[in-house]
Amino acid sequence: MAGSVNKVILLGNLGQDPVVRTSQDGNKIVQLSIATSERWKDRMSGEQRERTEWHRVVIFNEGLSNIAEQYLKKGNTVYIEGQLQTRKWQDQNGVDKYTTEIVLGRFRGELAMIGSRNDNLSPNNVSENLDENNQNSLPAKEIEPPMGGAGDLDDEIPF
Repeated sequence: MAGSVNKVILLGNLGQDPVVRTSQDGNKIVQLSIATSERWKDRMSGEQRERTEWHRVVIFNEGLSNIAEQYLKKGNTVYIEGQLQTRKWQDQNGVDKYTTEIVLGRFRGELAMIGSRNDNLSPNNVSENLDENNQNSLPAKEIEPPMGGAGDLDDEIPF
């Protein structure tokens, strides 16, 4: 195999407000807890069923960390792209433990807030609204995500 891909895409809801910490070298680290849910109708009973999976997300990107700290709140719907990373640590008894997280690194990863301005009090896709100094520059109006349906096709395409 010539290469490999380590990419995670999640669309889910925040289970709690972002947890913000500062590393020893002064960099901001933000931890998110994102829930994704799957719903289906049970064939035997006819009842609606739901299964929720919780994901740990860690943001090392300073610009995205500032946005997450300032705008994200429990219950917000977010879209993230990152990488899986497993780290080893020891508990208080010296037992080795492993934690797998989705990491948005210093130079990769995306964070988009989904919903209306009233839901999040912020722009839809904040990862594209950062100027060269990683400062938030809010657009004049909210940008709606593309629907991707047949209505998006241009009727004047010559083929």
